[in-house]
Amino acid sequence: MPSINEKISEVVICFAGDSGDGIQLTGGQFTETSSFHGNDFATFPNFPAEIRAPKGTLAGVSGFQLKFGSVEVFTPGDRYDVLVAMNAAALKSNLNNLKKGGIIIANIDGFDSKNLKLAEFIDGENPLENQSLDGFQVHKIDVTKITRTALKESGLGIKEIDRCKNMFVLGYLYWMYNRKLARTEEFIRLKFKGQDTLIEANLKALRSGYNFADTAEAFTSRYEVEPAPLPKGTYRNIIGNHGLAMGLIAAAEKSGLDLFYGSYPITPASDILHFLSRYKNFGVKTFQAEDEIAAITSAIGAAFGGALGVTASSGPGIALKTEAMGLAVMLELPLVICNVQRGGPSTGLPTKTEQSDLFQAVYGRNSEAPMPVLAAYSPTSAFGAAYEACRIAIEHMTPVMLLSDGYIANGSEPWRFPRASDLTPIKSRKMEKSPNGDPFYPYQRNEELVRNWAVPGTKGLEHRVGGLEKTPIEGNVSYDPENHEQMVRVRAEKIQKIVDSIEDQEIENGEESGDCLVVGWGSTYGAIEHAVNELIEEGYSISQVHIRYLNPFPKNLGEVLKKFKTVLVPELNSGQLCSMIRSEFLIDAKPITKIKGMPFHVIEIKEEVKKYLK
Repeated sequence: MPSINEKISEVVICFAGDSGDGIQLTGGQFTETSSFHGNDFATFPNFPAEIRAPKGTLAGVSGFQLKFGSVEVFTPGDRYDVLVAMNAAALKSNLNNLKKGGIIIANIDGFDSKNLKLAEFIDGENPLENQSLDGFQVHKIDVTKITRTALKESGLGIKEIDRCKNMFVLGYLYWMYNRKLARTEEFIRLKFKGQDTLIEANLKALRSGYNFADTAEAFTSRYEVEPAPLPKGTYRNIIGNHGLAMGLIAAAEKSGLDLFYGSYPITPASDILHFLSRYKNFGVKTFQAEDEIAAITSAIGAAFGGALGVTASSGPGIALKTEAMGLAVMLELPLVICNVQRGGPSTGLPTKTEQSDLFQAVYGRNSEAPMPVLAAYSPTSAFGAAYEACRIAIEHMTPVMLLSDGYIANGSEPWRFPRASDLTPIKSRKMEKSPNGDPFYPYQRNEELVRNWAVPGTKGLEHRVGGLEKTPIEGNVSYDPENHEQMVRVRAEKIQKIVDSIEDQEIENGEESGDCLVVGWGSTYGAIEHAVNELIEEGYSISQVHIRYLNPFPKNLGEVLKKFKTVLVPELNSGQLCSMIRSEFLIDAKPITKIKGMPFHVIEIKEEVKKYLK
């Protein structure tokens, strides 16, 4: 029977299997192809903490969730339309999130007695053979057998052939959604350049999957998801960590500074180091330190030497960096600390997302050590957030904390990137020469209480540095009680004055006043935006605010909040921003919390908001 093209506006696919099944690569390639097709999209990679998790087990399931559409896409989706299950554990872990009537593409080889036992099915009960999946469209394919048959003349061993299974599945999905193979074929040739046998094997597996779907009787429909009406511009698929790294490079270029990045590997921040190391042509210097303390102190040393110093980590590593952050506060040097948050405490949930470290970012240092804190809210916003963090650090001579999280870091979206000429100028306080005949005072301040940046080796700019308290202008060591109180207040006032150089808080969605305001920060943005849109359509008096600057808050934030009867704050923690709002503005804000290592579903926010509105 010939296939019929059916137009649909959006699709959610989940690829799931063992870590060794190439799930992340498969999802990434489908995303890349959808990007070139012109779809809007959002992704959510979800993988185990172990490098090679126990094969066939529930703990070892790796997943990649993708929503793409011809309409605006805010999140990777609440429930799947299609679940690709490479084994029994992948099916069991994800079945609850599959829509009724949804499509299951199951690799039969992953449902043998061994895999069923590892996935903890009762008495080896096979869901592909009983009636438990009757409410779904199940396509049972022996992916392993077909791939091995297709590549039996390739000259590769069984293990190498089995690694091509993901390309077979990808070809199968490309046929279903009318996608061309060209982008992935180009990717394969580049990835295995110089290894002709592997190139031919993967190309053949990809085409075999496509041709199998074309000739299989199971399908009578193909699906067409047309390009989305995105604003005009040049786009690319951007991952959050890569966008953040590009923002750092752009800020260094715009400010005329060298970028130094000192880092110690930690999930989910490690990819920033990998990405930046490719850009030596922009003068980027990357240093993989022996530990977290060495990483941040090397960046402080770079800032003292006149470079833009940056370091990054996640919660446990940030804890180790805190003493050095206090030193940077005392020295008043430009430093950017990126915290890509994950579930904790301690090692916690290394590969799962959480907004766990807001209190740590704002308050987590000894004594009075205020620092600006701002947050990215999506993969595409990471560029601008990193650029702005650098601007504040350089113009106000202060360390800055930039918050991201695992959801943002690993997720991707289509990004319309800016021109260099569109970026806000960054004015450095670096002194190139000593004052004409006047003595140099390293802590003499301008009207914003910002000191000059004196680089060692510049004649006439010699000065003392260190972590001991200092006098307000000369910078000499002082133990005087009155002086200490004065300096603590000066450093705090300097940070507070940053509000004059940041944007006022705006309403993202809805009216300027009303019954309910939903306030978010960071990666909850997409789920809140989608939920508020639907609630407005349902007739609720509701608006949305998303806070980018978390310390200091925008100067008009309190005024905005007080125009609403109810303020609700969804967070992937136990209510940290909610507590800060209640303390700062004396508003009876209510928390909506989730601490499961997973992002909010739209329906979760809608249901909680409706409870309060009742």
